[in-house]
Amino acid sequence: MARRRRFWNYPRPRKGPVQRWLPSWRIVVGTLLTGTALGAGLFVAAWSTTTIPKNLDEVNNQATTVYWSSGKPIGQFAEQKRELVKLDDLPAYVGNAVVASEDDTFWTNNGIDVKGIARAAYNNVTGGGRQGASTLTQQYVERYYLNTEDSYAGKAREAIIALKVAQSQPKQQVLESYLNTIYWGRNTYGIQAASQEFFGKDAKDLTPSEAAMLSGIIPSPNNWDPSVNPERAQERWERSINRMYQQGYITKDERAKAEFPKFKKKKEATNTWGGQKGYLMAQVRKELVRSDSNPDGPLESEQELETRGLKITTTIDQKLQKAAVEVEKTLHEDGQYGKANKNVRMSLVSMDPKTGAVKALYGGPDYVKQSLNTATQDVVQAGSTFKPFTLMAGLENDVTLEDRFDGQSGKVFPAANNGEDWTVPNFGGANYGGSIDLTTATAHSVNTAYVQLNDEIGPEKTREVAERAGIRKDENYPLTAGLSNVLGVDSVRPIDLARAYSTIASGGYRTTPHIVSKVETLDGTVLYEAPQEQEKEFDADVTTAATYAMTKVVEDPTGSGRVAQELGRPVAGKTGTSNDNKSAWFAGFVPQLTTVVGLRQYKTLDLEAGKIAGQDDIDGFGEWPEITGGTWPVRAWTDFMQVATEGMDEESFPEYVPAQPTFSPSPTPSETEEETVTVPDVTGWDIAKATRELEKLQLVVSTRAQNGDERKGTVLQVSGAGQEVPVGTTVTLVVSTGQPDKPEQVVVPNVVGQPRTTAEQMIYGDALQPAVREEFSDQPVGIVIDTDPGQGSSVDQGSTVTLIVSKGPEPGNGDNGNGNGNGNGNSPSPDPEESESPGVDWPLDGAEE
Repeated sequence: MARRRRFWNYPRPRKGPVQRWLPSWRIVVGTLLTGTALGAGLFVAAWSTTTIPKNLDEVNNQATTVYWSSGKPIGQFAEQKRELVKLDDLPAYVGNAVVASEDDTFWTNNGIDVKGIARAAYNNVTGGGRQGASTLTQQYVERYYLNTEDSYAGKAREAIIALKVAQSQPKQQVLESYLNTIYWGRNTYGIQAASQEFFGKDAKDLTPSEAAMLSGIIPSPNNWDPSVNPERAQERWERSINRMYQQGYITKDERAKAEFPKFKKKKEATNTWGGQKGYLMAQVRKELVRSDSNPDGPLESEQELETRGLKITTTIDQKLQKAAVEVEKTLHEDGQYGKANKNVRMSLVSMDPKTGAVKALYGGPDYVKQSLNTATQDVVQAGSTFKPFTLMAGLENDVTLEDRFDGQSGKVFPAANNGEDWTVPNFGGANYGGSIDLTTATAHSVNTAYVQLNDEIGPEKTREVAERAGIRKDENYPLTAGLSNVLGVDSVRPIDLARAYSTIASGGYRTTPHIVSKVETLDGTVLYEAPQEQEKEFDADVTTAATYAMTKVVEDPTGSGRVAQELGRPVAGKTGTSNDNKSAWFAGFVPQLTTVVGLRQYKTLDLEAGKIAGQDDIDGFGEWPEITGGTWPVRAWTDFMQVATEGMDEESFPEYVPAQPTFSPSPTPSETEEETVTVPDVTGWDIAKATRELEKLQLVVSTRAQNGDERKGTVLQVSGAGQEVPVGTTVTLVVSTGQPDKPEQVVVPNVVGQPRTTAEQMIYGDALQPAVREEFSDQPVGIVIDTDPGQGSSVDQGSTVTLIVSKGPEPGNGDNGNGNGNGNGNSPSPDPEESESPGVDWPLDGAEE
């Protein structure tokens, strides 16, 4: 019986010394079959369990671009700089340049290159260096679905997905997605962003040579950037352009004419929010992104702003923004009018009064170094820019520009300071006579006349008009209702003052200041347009009269704004200077444009240390030993408006017709006497009963409520009781509210940082009683460091407010500081208590130039 042959029979008997150790054909065939079966099984298992995943979130992220009003770009919000384009919108050679360079079998392969895989595997096994074999489809899968895969298992999964993508997606879709996904260096993703970055044009306008250069640097875009390695970039371009010709994507003539393209140099790494751009970009974000302060913002989050690929057109005129920068340079850089203290800062807002569109917004020299926008965030005393609000309040209450007031300096207002007299000076002690009209008082900013007017109409009406015009209600900086508010002791933001003056310029219609004009998607769908609503706040006759008076500030040969005559067209405006010259303004307008220029000086301004704080008197400079609104601010306003009004039609303000005295002729005697009745005394009656009794006598009843202990509805007083009056006469009944009299509530003013005497006058001015407590501090002797109750607290009229006054450093402590500045070099975003301290002063020594 023959012996049974073993499957594993080594060493093999009856074979030579070498053959006895070689595997038999059975072993070879069996091993190959088994390996094939296992490989097929693994492939089937992998194929059945691998699906095309959801694409990576970031591949659809597109940069949002912000544009000047002219359509030129300002900057971008972007997580990745990308703009999606459609393949059909591109010349065929753009996509085929990438095919020729990266995967010449793309249009025919099934998603993978078997020969390439084998070649790469052999090279890797034999030590020839790691080599890839990815087709364009595999690269697309890697970047669109998986992110970078370097392991063999990851590459295998990538290949399977590539096969499935090739079966399920048209080649055109794959190429389009690839072109929109690939990284091209310079922080750009996708063909459109790359085209803009390298050539300053849209991808649809690329030439064959430009497309060849971009396709050539794909494998190593940072290293082969033509600005980094021009020789290598040109080698790659030649390779691509030749392959494009060889594969039939360009003609022989196109190849012959092809030259290495001119390209934009790679920019040095800079902060793209430096200079003016940062202020504008930050304001765009503030207007669009929903927040507690902007609950109606059209965008839900900053991420939406940075990834949605929006086109945002602003209202900012690039020429006017540049003009604002040039005006500011006259303060420091070129010193055209003399160099100001380095701590002086300008604010400028220029806007269309009819729409609220902001045309220029200057809030600082460099957003990266100083993020505080002085035009929108800073808060400083308004000075006499508040006088037009008092004027309009008077005009609404039967006052005319022809009404006359005392213009003598040093006028005493009896008991105006909570029972004590208040002496009001004019600027420089100037006297304008004992009887001047309001037009003259406005032209020369006469304090005494305007305080009289404010006293006559009631200072609460000045506050009301200011708020209606556009000065925001701010619990941190509330507008006061004291007699001195006409002189601008309250603090405002420049953009709010521009809004309020625009309300005057537009004939009484208030608008919303904005710098975002329109937001669109990249396909042109409009998502948001700026608010166009106008709210009517004042009658035209009121604003016409106010505007007329404000033109005299400029037109009068000695008016405080006479420099603006250089504009050579109708101008209305008002200068403003706070006490001790801590702020200076010129706010003015032509019919088509309102511009406000403000000036202040910080006590501390150290941008390297990130410190901007306090408020100081503005030091004189150049030809001006004292800075007021009628000095540099009106000079700067005029220089800016010279540029802003170039090519602008000259328009006139509405004509003002002065009030004419009326003549009432004596009545002609009549044969029939006028019917009269006697007004009964209905004091103590119920209002309903009293009304019926008076109406029986054909009298007209009006009522006025008054607090009192009497039952609600009880008549307390009767006008004309016992008198004989004509039928139809109006009788006023004063009626009890049933509520006992309560002291009027007032707000404790902000006096921190003021000298003790100034603070005491401010407290008196708001019908409060000051008391003083001294404490050691690092502030100079006599400066108020706190109050009790604190600023902004509501208290009864006549209440006592304790001023906590510094008596200097505690003995023995020295004055060397603690050396604890943050020193982090970050852009200062100051504590509002420091950076926006309004420094309110009671205007004892004049508040206007």
